[in-house]
Amino acid sequence: MKKTVLLLSILIIASFLRLYNLLPPVGGLPPGLYPDEAMNGNNAVEALEVGPLSGGWKVFYQENFGREGLFINIQSLFVGLLGNEAGALRLPSAIFGILTVLGLYLFTKELFTYENTKTYESTKLALLSSFLLATSFWHINFSRIGFRAIMAPFFLVWGLYFLLKSLNANRYTLYAAIAGLTYGLGFHSYIAYRATPLLLLFIMFALYKKSELAFRKNLLKIFGAFALFAFLAGLPLGLYFLENPEDFLGRTTGISVFNSEAPIRDLAFNSAKTLGMLNIFGDLNWRHNIAARPLLFWPVGIFFLVGAYSSLRGLFKEKNPYSGESVLWFWILVAALPVVISNEGLPHALRSMLMIPPIFIISAIGGMRIYDLLKSYLDSRWLSVISYLFIGLLITEAFFSYFVTWGQNPSVKSAFSYNDYVIAKQLNELPKETPKYILVSGADRKIERDYPISLQTVLFITDSFAEEKRREKNLFYLTEEEFALQKIEAESYVIKL
Repeated sequence: MKKTVLLLSILIIASFLRLYNLLPPVGGLPPGLYPDEAMNGNNAVEALEVGPLSGGWKVFYQENFGREGLFINIQSLFVGLLGNEAGALRLPSAIFGILTVLGLYLFTKELFTYENTKTYESTKLALLSSFLLATSFWHINFSRIGFRAIMAPFFLVWGLYFLLKSLNANRYTLYAAIAGLTYGLGFHSYIAYRATPLLLLFIMFALYKKSELAFRKNLLKIFGAFALFAFLAGLPLGLYFLENPEDFLGRTTGISVFNSEAPIRDLAFNSAKTLGMLNIFGDLNWRHNIAARPLLFWPVGIFFLVGAYSSLRGLFKEKNPYSGESVLWFWILVAALPVVISNEGLPHALRSMLMIPPIFIISAIGGMRIYDLLKSYLDSRWLSVISYLFIGLLITEAFFSYFVTWGQNPSVKSAFSYNDYVIAKQLNELPKETPKYILVSGADRKIERDYPISLQTVLFITDSFAEEKRREKNLFYLTEEEFALQKIEAESYVIKL
C-alpha cells in the first residue's frame, strides 16, 4: 500500500510539472510556438479537414525534412478538441511524458526482478528512478513541447517492460504480442529509434547464451512473437519508405560525421560532448535546455557517477553476459549512436532523448549506494530527514529551473518565435472584413507549401494554412516586393514579420 501511494505521489508530481501553465486560457510556457511545432499543427489541421480516415492521416509527412506521422495524427485529435492553440499541440507530449514516468517504474522493477538480484530492492530502485525522471528538467522540457521525439522513450520503455513480463513468465504470453506492437509503434516516433533493434538483439543473444536448453526454446518463441507483432506495427512506415526511399534518411546524411574532413576525430569529440553534457556542459539551445547547463541537476549527476562506477565495476567483476546493468549500458550505447554520428548542434539534448531512461536508472542505482553508505553512519531519524530534504530539493529545483530560471529568460521567447505568436493572436482579434497584409522575407532555410518555414507559427494560430481560409479571413502573405505592387485599401492592416 505504501509503495502504491509513493508511486501515485510521483505521478502527481510528474503531472503537475508537465501540465501546469500549459493549456489555454493560462497556457504560457513554453511562450509562443516554434515553427516546427506549428508545421505539425498545420498538417494536423489539414488531416482534420480531409478526414482522418479518408486519407487525412498520413504515415509520413514530407514537409520540414520529413516526419513520422503518428504524433501529428494524435495531435490532430487534440487540435480538433481545443482548436488552433499551442497547448493543443503540446498536450500529447505531456501525456506521453507522464506515462513514461510510470513506464520507467514498471520497467525498472521488472528488469531487476527478472535478474533476481539481491544487490538492489527492485521496487525501491524503480520508485527512485521514476522520481528522478519526474523531476528532471531534461524530460519535463520535452514533455511540454510539440515534438514527436517524446514518444521514443515512451514506446521503448513500455515495449521492453511487456517483453520482460513475457520473459519472466518463461513462456509465450499475450505480453509478447503487446510488447511487439508497442515496440513496433516506436518506429513511428523519431528517426533515432531505428537504432534500437541492436538493443533487442543484444538482450536476445545474451539471454540465449546464458540460458539452459529448455529456456532457449521458449526464448525463441517469445522473441519470435515479439518480432512478428513489431514487424506488423512498423509495416506501414516500412512500405512507405520502400516507395519513397529518399525520405528514409531525411536530413541525417547531410549532417553525418562521415561527411566531415576528419570523421574519426569528430566522432571522438562528439562522444566526449555527449558524455560531458550530463555533468559538465549541456545543450546551448534555449529551446532544449537552460543554455550550457548540464542536463543532470548536480546531486543527480553525482548519483549517476556513483551508479556508473558501481554498475560497471560489477559488470567487469562478474563478467555476466546478461544483467540489468548490461542492458542499461548497452541501451545507452545504442541511444548515443545516432547522436555522436551527427555533426550538428552538439551536445544535443533532443537527439539524445532515448538515453534518458537508462541514465536515470543508473542514477537511482548510485542514489541507493549513497543511501546505504549513509545508513551505516547516521541514525535512522537523521537519514529520514536528509531523504525528505532531498525529495523537497529535487521538486523545488525542478519547478524553479523550468518555470523561473528557464521560463522567465528572454532567450526562451526568441527560441519559440514569441513575437510571431503575438502577431498571430493580434490578427485573430481584427475584424474579418479588414484586409490584413503580412510581409514576409523571401529568403528562408526551407519553403513549405510556398511559404517560409518561419511563417508556420502565424499560419497555424490564424488557421490560414489553406488558401480558402486565407481568402475567408482576408489574410495576404506577401514579400515586400509583391506588396509594393498592390493597391491597398485605406483601412488595411499591414505588419512585417
